[in-house]
Order: sequence, then C-alpha cells, then structure tokens
Amino acid sequence: MARLTARPLALALCAAGAFSASPAWALFDDEEARRQIAELRKSSNERIETQSRAQLDLSNQIEALKAEMAKLRGQVETLTYELENTKKRQQDFYIDLDGRLRKFEPGGGTETKAGGDSAAAASGQAGPKKAADPAEEARAYEAALNLFKAGKYKDSAAAFDAFVKKHPDSDLAPSAQYWLGNSYYGLRDCKKAIEAQKTVVARWGSHAKAPDAMLNISTCQQEQGDAKGAKQTLEMLASKYPGTPSGDAAAKRLKKK
Repeated sequence: MARLTARPLALALCAAGAFSASPAWALFDDEEARRQIAELRKSSNERIETQSRAQLDLSNQIEALKAEMAKLRGQVETLTYELENTKKRQQDFYIDLDGRLRKFEPGGGTETKAGGDSAAAASGQAGPKKAADPAEEARAYEAALNLFKAGKYKDSAAAFDAFVKKHPDSDLAPSAQYWLGNSYYGLRDCKKAIEAQKTVVARWGSHAKAPDAMLNISTCQQEQGDAKGAKQTLEMLASKYPGTPSGDAAAKRLKKK
C-alpha cells in the first residue's frame, strides 16, 4: 500500500519539475527582458534628442549674440568717429571765434582806415578776402559724409570734390580729400582712388589722414595686381608713420608677405 502511494507522488513531482523548465516559461522571461530593453532604449533616445535640441538652441543663441556684438561694435566705432569729428569741429569753431575777436582788439592789425576800401576799389585793387565760415564748411562736409555713409558713393564723391575745390584751405579739406578717395574706392575706381589718396599724402603729409590714405593706396594697388607697388607703399608707410594704427597695420601686412 505504501509503495502504491509513493509512486503517484513521485509522478506528480516529476510533472511539476518538467513544467517549471518548459520553453513557454523561458519565452515569457525573454519577452519581458526585451520589453524592458526597448523601453530603456526609447527613454535613452528621448534624452539624447532633448539634449541635442538644447545644444542646437544654445548654439543658435551664441551665434545671435555674436551677431549682436558685431553690430554693437560697429555702432560704437561709428559713434566714436562722429564724436571725434564733433570735437574737431568745435575746436575749429573756437579757433575761428578767437580769430574774429582778435580783430576787435587794439593793434590787431586788421582794422582799415576810413575810406581805405573805397580807395582800394577806386585804384582797381581787390578788397580783403572774404573770411571762411566754419559753420557753412562743417554743414557741407557733414552732408557729403552722410552721403558716403548711406552708400551713395557717386554723390559723395561729387560732394567731397566740390568741397575741396571750394574750401582748399579749410581744416576739413584733408579729411574731405581722404573721403573722396574712399568714395572712388566704393565705386570700384581704384585709379581715381589712388590719385585722390596721393593728394592727401602730398598736400597734408602731417595730417592724421595721411597714413590712412597710404594704407588705402596699398590696398588699391594690391587689387590692381600691382603687388610690387603695394609692398613699396607699405614699406614707406611703416617707415614714415611708425606707431600709428595704419603704420602698425602696414608692418603686420609686410610680415605676412
């Protein structure tokens, strides 16, 4: 009787062991693992995409900031240039005012005797030369410069040329001649640009625009294919105007050649 009872119990235990090792149970474990791996992969991909978008947005923001900084730098340079011009014009006005006041001082040497002008006119001699009006000169110069800033190079060239011819002795004449050369350069006429800048160097060699004019001459010569002439101009510029921004720029260009 005990032998018969033990046999069914053994058969039941064998069946349970076989069920626990069946392929169906193993398949259930593999599917669950694959599902978890897929979820992890999806989660990782989402994180990577989020990070990529964040990096792209950051890169775009950096580029936008760089562009804004470049724009601001240009505005600062323009304002600095305009401020320097304003200071120069004010100085010219003060000098002119001082000269006018000196005419009324005793012994100024500019007073004429009564009837002197009439006598000069009767004898056919020319009367005193009309004094320049710094305010009028400044307005004409500013109008020409505004044309250049607006990119109207043909109009600015005509305006600066007229200014130099009308006010050859003005304190603003060297700058007007310099911007005349730049206007020609804006029109891609390097021949006239070089001629205009050479006039700056020849007539106003001690002016602050002279070294800038020489640097522009070298640039035009280089664009014309005159490498030898461009190099000679740079050498002359570096030697004649050392320590100036244009002189230093010439020295740097020579080192690269």
